[in-house]
Amino acid sequence: MSIFKRIKNILSKPEPQKAERGILSIGPGDVCEVSLVTYQVVGRTQNRQRNLIVLTLQDGASIRYLTIEERERTLYALYEPIDGRLDSVDEVPTVIELDDRTYHMEEQYNGFITAAGKTPFFQGGEQYVWQYQSDDMKLLRVEWQDGRFMLYEGEDVLPADVRVLRGS
Repeated sequence: MSIFKRIKNILSKPEPQKAERGILSIGPGDVCEVSLVTYQVVGRTQNRQRNLIVLTLQDGASIRYLTIEERERTLYALYEPIDGRLDSVDEVPTVIELDDRTYHMEEQYNGFITAAGKTPFFQGGEQYVWQYQSDDMKLLRVEWQDGRFMLYEGEDVLPADVRVLRGS
């Protein structure tokens, strides 16, 4: 190696390290772990107004949905889809009784979402969301977009129980 190449190597800046992908930046093709279960991320919706992301997770044949909302602290909840229907977006109740459990509405909001990969809604657009909680801390989420309702039942997840294993 010539003296000029050695001096060039000494004076050149080292390559910056690649930033580790965080849970807020993962999308379809990535792998994450939630409560010791490994999932492949197959879809992602994002509501930028609320700083909210919903990841569609697949483990074999089972599908789950991880909501990540960044507020004062990052909040996580893991849902699974349930069968059910509501008749009208104008008649969503404030109290829902489901399987001997009573859910009370905590929050209702709407906003524009973007979608990527396999999600319950094929494209972005205006989405309405109702979030409920029962006395035993179980969660219920109702989404409406383009005339279609989706219902999910789940629970909060501790931040330590969520981690990115492999990014694409």
